[in-house]
Amino acid sequence: MLNLILSLALAPDGMSKRKRRSNKTRMVVLVFTIVVVVGFVAPSLMYMLVGGGGGGGKGEAPIPEGVPRFKLYSIAFRNGGEIPANYTCNGADYSPPLKWEGQPNGTAAYALIMEDLDAPHGVFTHWLIYDIPGWFNRLPAGIPRLGIVMGIGMQGVNDFGRVGYDGPCPPSGSKHRYRFVLYALGESLQLKEAAGKARFLAATQGKVIGAAELVGVYGRGG
Repeated sequence: MLNLILSLALAPDGMSKRKRRSNKTRMVVLVFTIVVVVGFVAPSLMYMLVGGGGGGGKGEAPIPEGVPRFKLYSIAFRNGGEIPANYTCNGADYSPPLKWEGQPNGTAAYALIMEDLDAPHGVFTHWLIYDIPGWFNRLPAGIPRLGIVMGIGMQGVNDFGRVGYDGPCPPSGSKHRYRFVLYALGESLQLKEAAGKARFLAATQGKVIGAAELVGVYGRGG
């Protein structure tokens, strides 16, 4: 279809075959460039427009006062360190590998939320995953973008309006902090797949028996 449009647009009567070929090549390059630019800019533009308004409020996910803390970490980046591009919109956009230890006895399930603390219009939710079995102590990299992930748990809708993980994608020229909060729960959240942030947080009320945090940063050049 594109070749047909280009041939009609770039081959008027009397134009030499060599000139038509040259114009056609330039047009193909232009179209390809536009597609690449739109693909690169669109996530950040959407990010700036919807800010933090999709999931359930602009505040950070709370940790109930007095609950025990345990350790959450990643082999991909240290706490406070740079998140590799492979786990962002500039790379493969895989969810990062996560591990935890020191969780409280009696943990029946886990729930995780990842948020951008520096989004233009308030805290922006990138990932919700819950009903992770209580005997787990890690999540592998690259969890599929499915509402129900067999053997792992369920995923909610992020502030991009999509189920599963969408990695850091800050506007060009800025560096943002990304906070992962893992809740240890005395019982499962009993949510269906594709829940939003508001329902996710409401379901944790009274069930959190421990919590862990991990923060990574990511920025894109201007």
